[in-house]
Amino acid sequence: MSQKLNKAKQPLKGFRVLSAEQYGAGPYGTMFLAQLGADVIKIEPPKGGDTARHVGPHWLREQESLYFQSFNLNKRSLTLDLRSDEGREILHRLAKDAHVMANNLRGDVPAKIGLDYASLKDVNPSIVCAHVSAYGRDNERAKWPGYDYLMQAEAGFCALTGEPDGPPVRFGLSMVDFMSGTQMAVGLLAALLDAQRSGEGCDIDVDLLSAAVHQTSYPALWYMNENDVTQRIPRGAHPSATPSQMFKAADGWMFVMAQIPKFWPILCDKIGHSELIDDLRFDTAPNRLTHRAELGKILDDIFIRHPVQYWLDLLQGLMPIAPVHGLDQALDNPWLDTIGMRDTISHPDRPEMDVLSSPIKVNGERLPNRAGPLLGQDSDDILGELGYSADAIGDLRSKGVV
Repeated sequence: MSQKLNKAKQPLKGFRVLSAEQYGAGPYGTMFLAQLGADVIKIEPPKGGDTARHVGPHWLREQESLYFQSFNLNKRSLTLDLRSDEGREILHRLAKDAHVMANNLRGDVPAKIGLDYASLKDVNPSIVCAHVSAYGRDNERAKWPGYDYLMQAEAGFCALTGEPDGPPVRFGLSMVDFMSGTQMAVGLLAALLDAQRSGEGCDIDVDLLSAAVHQTSYPALWYMNENDVTQRIPRGAHPSATPSQMFKAADGWMFVMAQIPKFWPILCDKIGHSELIDDLRFDTAPNRLTHRAELGKILDDIFIRHPVQYWLDLLQGLMPIAPVHGLDQALDNPWLDTIGMRDTISHPDRPEMDVLSSPIKVNGERLPNRAGPLLGQDSDDILGELGYSADAIGDLRSKGVV
């Protein structure tokens, strides 16, 4: 698969992105840019590097975690002390010919260490400075540390997740981080297009809390305009469409979604209960919602009679239905190989390392992957490209600048 992937067109080839990034949100967003062909230079502190390198429990080598690979494929690593004068000089030399300076540092830090547009516009007027922070850079929370789980809590996600009689539940994954990084990438690409036309860069800001609140979407508008507070519904059901929820089959769970009216008669016919189509309790979407509990009980009694695969064979392709997989089942699903969503690449410590492919296709091809860099792996090459001699690089290293 990797050979085929390497033929993919990469629309961002020739663009350089500098990124002072750590952990999840920023690195996730810039990984898309790297897979699309941008030269993403990951700037890391000389001592320890990105915090993500130290997240266990699975390791490729001492201080090199498998976790780190999740967010840093296709990048180069430069160790650089951005708080030192010599480090800032190197940053400016890099920024002169770069297109983007990204970071996901605490909101008050970018201006202090010179990563915002005000600090870099004299070096490169067209540079785009993209920032992901917990709470933003322009308010009294700018100095606050913050993480995905806090945003899920404060933005209402936890209160909306789980069973009605249970405690609040966070998502199983850090979706606020991932969406914030993706939104940063969208914003910086738009600004990059404008900078190519106008010659003028700018600051792009995304904060995790704003991204989380924005994802409350239609329940937010329902509340803001109608004072309708969306509540948790059993089995992860849709708040206003039914049947659209998890059902228990004889050997496991599945999600069945007669989400729009045309799927209701298909469901009833295929499961052998066409009499439900015109049942006055269920003949319209509003009536089905009113009688949700009764309908759920009827369908429970039907679905429990056969295993999940029976219902999938009966309904898949005709209406929306999917098995509720465990993570192992989800990743071992042969369909991922069919669509090319798993890839195998080489890492110095693991000649065959399995990774996920980019969800983006260009001309029908998945984008290429290569392993995330070892800490400082590319420092000498990058500094050499800037004109530093081997002796000068050695001197910088001895001072702890790189």
